[in-house]
Amino acid sequence: MSFLNRIFGREQRSTITTSDPALAEFLGHRATGAAFVDPNRASGLAVAQACISVISQNLAAMPLNLYQRGEDSGRTRATSQPLYGALHDMMNPQLTAFEGREFLIVSLLTAGNAYARIDTNGRGQVTALYPIHPLEMTVERLDSGRLRYTATNTRGQRSVLLQDEILHLRYRIGPDGVMGVSPIQLARETFSLALTQQDQACKQAGRSFRTEGALVFPNPLSGDKKESALDKLRDRIEGQVETSGLLVLDGGIDYKPLSLSSKDAEFLESRKLTNMDIARIFSVPPTVVGITDNATYSNVDGESRALVVRCLAPMAKRVEQSLNAALLTPQSRRTLFIEHDLAGLMRGDMKARYEAYRVGREWGWLSPNEIRQMENLPNIDGGEEYLSPLNMTELGNRPAFEGGEDG
Repeated sequence: MSFLNRIFGREQRSTITTSDPALAEFLGHRATGAAFVDPNRASGLAVAQACISVISQNLAAMPLNLYQRGEDSGRTRATSQPLYGALHDMMNPQLTAFEGREFLIVSLLTAGNAYARIDTNGRGQVTALYPIHPLEMTVERLDSGRLRYTATNTRGQRSVLLQDEILHLRYRIGPDGVMGVSPIQLARETFSLALTQQDQACKQAGRSFRTEGALVFPNPLSGDKKESALDKLRDRIEGQVETSGLLVLDGGIDYKPLSLSSKDAEFLESRKLTNMDIARIFSVPPTVVGITDNATYSNVDGESRALVVRCLAPMAKRVEQSLNAALLTPQSRRTLFIEHDLAGLMRGDMKARYEAYRVGREWGWLSPNEIRQMENLPNIDGGEEYLSPLNMTELGNRPAFEGGEDG
C-alpha cells in the first residue's frame, strides 16, 4: 500500500488470501465413510431435500416487510421505499421475491453461504437484489479488514464487488470468521453414511435383490468344468433382471448364500435411523418431512409448532439481521427495519387464528380494525376502539368494599 493510500485508507484490489468455496467443498466435505459427501448429492437425499424445501419454502412464503418506526413504539409498513418492493414483490425484474428468497435460503442450507448483488439508485436506496450462486463467488479479506467479493459466472466473466455491494448470508461462522459452514459439512459423517446406504440399496435393486452365494461341489473340478458351471449359472440368474425360473442343481451340488438379506442385516431400520439423524441436523421435526412411524394426532400438532419455534424463527432472525446490516445504512436503521411476519404461519389454522384474535380483543390489545387488517379486510367505522375488562383495575385503585373490612 502506498503512502497516500495509507493516509486516506483506500481499499486496494490486490491479491489477498482467499476463501474459495469450491476448494472448501473439495477439502472440507471428505468423510471417513465410503461415500464422498458432495453437497449436491447430499441435498438430493429424500429427507434432506424435504428439510431444505420445508425451511426455504415456508420462509419464502412468509411476508418480509420493511417497517418504519413510529411514535409510542408503533410501526408502519414503509411501502414508499424501493426496498419494500424488492423484499415483498419483485427481487429484480426477472425474479419474484418468493423465488429469490427461496434461492438464498437453499444456498444457505446447502453451501453455508448465500450471496446477492445489491443494486441501488442515485439516492443510495436499494432497488433490487440479484442472487449469485455460492460456487461462483470468492471472498477475500482486505488489509483494511473489509471484505472483497469476486464473482465468476459460467462464461468466465469476473466482476469484483466490495462489501457494501453484496448481501452475504452465513449459516454458521467458520474458523476464519468470514465464511459460513453448511450443515452438510458440519454433519458430513452422517451424510456419508446415508449416501453409502443409498448406494448399497441401488446396487441391490440393480441385482433384483439377489444375494451373493457359492456353489459347493462334493468333488474337485477341473478349471474348465468350474468355469462352465459358473457361466451356465450366471447366464440363468444374471442374464435377465426378471428371473422367475427354477434352478436344478444335480450331482450333489449345494448353493450356499454368502451375503445377508436386507431384513437380516436390519438395513431398512438402519436407513430409518439415518433419516431421523438428517432431520435432526436441520432441526426439522420428523413428522414434518414424512417420518410418521410414531406419529399421533397430538405430537403432529406439537411438532408443527416446534417447527416454527425451533427451526423457522431462528433462521428468520438470522436472515433479518443480515438484511438490516447489508441493505440499510446506520442512519436508516434508526427509523427503518426489516422483519418477517411469522403470524402468517397460523393462517392455515382458522380456529387457532380466530381464538388468538378473540383473546387479543377481549383483553384490550387488539382493535377490530387491527384484526381486520390481519385478515386483509377493509377498516370499518368505529373499529379503532379497544376493550378493557371490567374486573381489571390498576393496583392500588381497587374501590373499597362497601360492607367494610372483614372482621
